[in-house]
Amino acid sequence: MVRAATLLLSLLAAPVGPETVDLGRRGRIDLSTFECRDINRSTMVQRVCYDAAQRALLVAVRGNYQQYCGVPLETFDALMNAPSMSIFVNRVLRIAGADGRYACRTS
Repeated sequence: MVRAATLLLSLLAAPVGPETVDLGRRGRIDLSTFECRDINRSTMVQRVCYDAAQRALLVAVRGNYQQYCGVPLETFDALMNAPSMSIFVNRVLRIAGADGRYACRTS
């Protein structure tokens, strides 16, 4: 009982920082400007985060975040309302966007 109480107190006392996600070689992204939604209706897509001001989209696919840039709000809405989010990600974001339409460029 004492051990559980100590653990609980340490969790409550821990500093709360901004949530970030790791994009591998691209580094970490702070999610404070993103609207994130956990997805429970897809076996592939677990979470979607969108920043409308930056038109930036992050999609967690099987535990790994994928980043897409220049994504219009209409495309984000279409993803969220797609009958199959997995098919939408593969066909619209990955394949159709393979021409660089949603590629994130570094300056």
